[in-house]
Amino acid sequence: MTDVAVLVGSLRRDSINRKLALALGKLAAPRLDFRLVDLSDVPMYNDDLLPDAPEPVLRMKRQIEAADAVLFVTPEYNRSFPAVLKNAIDWGTRPYGRNSFSAKPGGLVGTSPGPTGAAAGQNHLKSVLNVVDVVLMGQPEVYLTWKPEDFGEDGRIVNDHTRAFLERYVDRFVKWIERTSEPKTSAQADANGTN
Repeated sequence: MTDVAVLVGSLRRDSINRKLALALGKLAAPRLDFRLVDLSDVPMYNDDLLPDAPEPVLRMKRQIEAADAVLFVTPEYNRSFPAVLKNAIDWGTRPYGRNSFSAKPGGLVGTSPGPTGAAAGQNHLKSVLNVVDVVLMGQPEVYLTWKPEDFGEDGRIVNDHTRAFLERYVDRFVKWIERTSEPKTSAQADANGTN
């Protein structure tokens, strides 16, 4: 099975973006195994900490490196993406030469209660992900206006239109990962601690 490291840009317990990530994971199973990366204890990036990086940072980097792909699920804060994602990206690309995101197939989705569905936040995040060498899928875009009634108590999508739309996204993401994945060598797997 293809492992996807999922980075959610909201730390709130009842985050709608976390709910979206979990719903997408249900749609993607069993083709993709979504693994949410805990960003709640990752400290703010500080170059002084690099020589003896905190365990939450090392754990996050291992999870990303072990995954076959990454999915970013972002809310929109003040027409941009949240600091928690920028912080994860900054740690993930350090130290120099150990970019955990390098050449990873990636996807980007987001939701908000507003009509633009986190579009501005996603567009800002796209520019950063391209710079850090995430091989980002451009289409289809998911700017989802959050409607609680579209999701059941178990987190599954109960609105047929929304489910069909997100199933198309998942289908394309599966193909994107297959098409853009670089084969891992045993040396890479050893370096990443996945062998």
